[in-house]
Amino acid sequence: MVEKGVPTQTSRGKRVTVSLPMCAIDFTNDAMGPEEAAIADRISELKEILGEDLLILGHHYQRDQIVMHADLLGDSFLLSELAAKSSAKNIVFCGVHFMAESADILTSDEQRVVLPNMRAGCSMADMAALDEVEVAWEEILAKSGLSDPATAKEGESCLIPVTYMNSAAELKDFCGRHGGIVCTSSNAAGILTWAYERAGPNGAVLFFPDQHLGRNTGLTMGIPLEKMTVWTPGEENILPEGVKIVLWHGFCSVHKRFTVHQIEAFREEHPDGVVIVHPECPMEVVHAADANGSTEFIRRFVAEQEPGTHIAVGTEINMVARLDAQHEDKHIQCLEPTICPCSTMYMIHPAYLMDVLERLVDGEVPNQVIVVPEVQEGAKIALERMLSIKK
Repeated sequence: MVEKGVPTQTSRGKRVTVSLPMCAIDFTNDAMGPEEAAIADRISELKEILGEDLLILGHHYQRDQIVMHADLLGDSFLLSELAAKSSAKNIVFCGVHFMAESADILTSDEQRVVLPNMRAGCSMADMAALDEVEVAWEEILAKSGLSDPATAKEGESCLIPVTYMNSAAELKDFCGRHGGIVCTSSNAAGILTWAYERAGPNGAVLFFPDQHLGRNTGLTMGIPLEKMTVWTPGEENILPEGVKIVLWHGFCSVHKRFTVHQIEAFREEHPDGVVIVHPECPMEVVHAADANGSTEFIRRFVAEQEPGTHIAVGTEINMVARLDAQHEDKHIQCLEPTICPCSTMYMIHPAYLMDVLERLVDGEVPNQVIVVPEVQEGAKIALERMLSIKK
């Protein structure tokens, strides 16, 4: 056990640890102890027993001891799409709750989506509750004079709801019912373009739950900051005249921790190095970085760099550590010196994965994530609208 709050990071070949309450995580050491090895062996046995009826999905932010058992690895929406194309009866999603919900929406009624630990949520997704969004929606319509796309007459300017993939199914349903759409970090600009085409010349977008992705995307599209505002539930919110994006107050607790100072410190040590960050990072960090993009974009960017390049990556540490291991000819490190694990992703422990597989073998369907039909209907509309847009 190590003392809380004494994290360290060093360069390639040296120990990298992060201190958390009651534990120390060594991201460069993939060796397993006897108990971990026994769990891994049993998971492999259970996978063999379940055969083609089982599909294990692993998100990029999962620990290696989970990823080693994943049949498919990717970001949240890619994995949900791949699940929908699979014929497997049992889909075990090693991610967080909203990801499993999306998989349930996109898969058939004959398929069951299982989450190894039902406590694995997402703090960002939890920052936008349906009742708060519904209240804000009515207030923004009243203050702006814009129309609801679901009831607007021809020629009226509208408010278009856009929810990030990292949100609850009921918010995707809200968007579907109100003429809105879902976006990911890789297609946000294309989605906003679609939204403004439907909003009309004086229309606007309500973007939730991540203010940073909305702001960063809007800026890349040429929308000035003075045409954006942050909406905080329960407070007195003012809408600037001619506002184009109303940003929900949410954020990612991991990506919020990256700073311009960290980039400056990296460049002082490695003047020829490059910095890439996720667009969930604050605006100042995205502007200071050399590049920004989704998890899939980050993976491609790192692969394309020349051997010997020093690369600082501003995203979750499990993914950064995996990139470092995959590209031994490059020097890859996490941008934040104290390292940044996603605590909710870390709730998917191999023991939980083993447990749900044991119960599936026994004929149970544990921890099944079910999105009720009345919520699925609108959510599927919003997701299918997104799928119709190429980028």
